Amino acid sequence: MSKYQIAIVNSSSFGKIFPEHLQRLEALGTVKHFTVDGEISGKELAEVLHGYNVIIASVTPFFTKEFFEYKDELRLISRHGIGYNNIDLEAAKEKGTIVSIIPALVERDAVAENNITNLLAILRCTVEADSSVKKDHWEDRAQFIGRALFNKTVGVIGVGNTGSCVVEILRNGFRCEVLAYDPYKSDLYLQSFGAKKVELDELLASADIICLCANLTEENYHMISTAEIKKMKDQVYLSNSARGALIDEEALVAGLKSGKIAGFATDVLEEEPGRKDHPYLSFENVVMTPHTSAYTRECLEEMGKKCVEDVERIVAGRLPERAVQSQSYYLV
Repeated sequence: MSKYQIAIVNSSSFGKIFPEHLQRLEALGTVKHFTVDGEISGKELAEVLHGYNVIIASVTPFFTKEFFEYKDELRLISRHGIGYNNIDLEAAKEKGTIVSIIPALVERDAVAENNITNLLAILRCTVEADSSVKKDHWEDRAQFIGRALFNKTVGVIGVGNTGSCVVEILRNGFRCEVLAYDPYKSDLYLQSFGAKKVELDELLASADIICLCANLTEENYHMISTAEIKKMKDQVYLSNSARGALIDEEALVAGLKSGKIAGFATDVLEEEPGRKDHPYLSFENVVMTPHTSAYTRECLEEMGKKCVEDVERIVAGRLPERAVQSQSYYLV
């Protein structure tokens, strides 16, 4: 048996668009794709992945403390993405498992572009208008009068790599006044991209449009809920390309029902995959895409190469680039 047993877990794209990535992995060891329930228990997941000491992981499943308690040797989890909220880092550290992620700059442009793309689709009624034409109802076009993005006041929540790119697009491309909420960033940092630093309440009260670009943490779970929506302008638009759990879905649905929220675009849900009976999809003024913000050929090529390079570095006894833990003693 090969020393390296490599599991690709719940990835719908790795190795399928760029087969050369798989070929490079196969030169290092045995490779197998796994598709598991996103809510699989840690113990069951450990049993499914028994014998695999390298994992290339998607946004699900969750690699919990229970998973690491039952898992046999595991050298590396390489996230096929920039987030790692589905991995218990302390449990990984105790197990001696290195966790690595994609450098945020790899996904920056693609994810920011999709946040704005989905936002424009909802502002300009693009999906409904397209559907009408396909039903041979061209003459119904007066039903699809949208809203402009140009010169609006837009609030951006979370101004890291993706959020800063969203700010630049809005400011430089659409002449928007951009208000930014990010407690971890300075005034000068935000000004350098063209945004004004504000507190969350000011952003909620002033923005015509709100773009969510924040990492998910324990502190900001459901940061947009009933109280926050109440503080927003009437007929506000929201676009989320970050994490679904930043939003309380029940509160968002109530906002759509009341008309407080004029439109909502999202690429993410709190629980994925989403299904056709999801409450969001009962509204015509919602655009939902299946977590495809990073799905450009350019971005996926670089993401796949990065995961392969992570494994190659482990084989060579070196730490991967963007290891979340920097404990080099793992490789001694």
